[in-house]
Amino acid sequence: MQRLEKETAIITGASSGIGRAAAELFAREGAAVVLVARRAPLLDEVRGTIENAGGRCAVVVGDAAEDSTMERAVDAAYADFGGLDIAFNNAGTLGPLGPVESLELSGWEDTLRTNLTSAFVAARHQVPAMRKRGRGSIIFTSTFVGYTAGMPGMAAYAASKAGLVGLTQALATELGGDGIRVNALLPGGTDTPMGRTVANSPEARAHVEGLHALGRLAQPGEVAQAALFLASGASSFVTGSAMLVDGGVSVLRS
Repeated sequence: MQRLEKETAIITGASSGIGRAAAELFAREGAAVVLVARRAPLLDEVRGTIENAGGRCAVVVGDAAEDSTMERAVDAAYADFGGLDIAFNNAGTLGPLGPVESLELSGWEDTLRTNLTSAFVAARHQVPAMRKRGRGSIIFTSTFVGYTAGMPGMAAYAASKAGLVGLTQALATELGGDGIRVNALLPGGTDTPMGRTVANSPEARAHVEGLHALGRLAQPGEVAQAALFLASGASSFVTGSAMLVDGGVSVLRS
């Protein structure tokens, strides 16, 4: 049996990396998926892959931090598939890297907007739709950075992603009575286009891999499997959690 049969999911940041892997996995597991991202050509590629495999898919091109984008996404969930059950709010950016004193305020604000404000905007539109269902699962993509480990030069990224854990906890307490679960997914280093900007040479990749107890980076599909757990009924008593999917980077000290 497909684990998301007859469910509808919105996935932001769906054009590449973890978002794309989750979109394709959720569709294989029976969900109708509404894909949200800014890059239309890449979204069309994902849609083609899903539909060619017999899946159901709608595409919304736009910035996930814009009210109008998330309004269109929820509208598409209703118009095309009858409602909304799952939201994987995964859109994110690494942002500018470097010492705090070298960061421009504009770069700091852009990072918080993409990583944290977009999640707030998404939830504002998704929650009323899920209340109509009487249930739902909201998932945010955070990170171990700024939660279990500090990384130099990543202040904006760490602060914005750590904020998602606080948002998760607040929403979990607000929405539990409505049958809506809210969780944060905290990946370790993952072999995505964004991840490769840090692991950008054989030496840098080897260093990042060595930070993990498993001695390697995650593949996007491995993190997508964890998102599937949080989206599905298998996690029916899980809410308010910060779920580490980090290959042991948070516990390895060597």
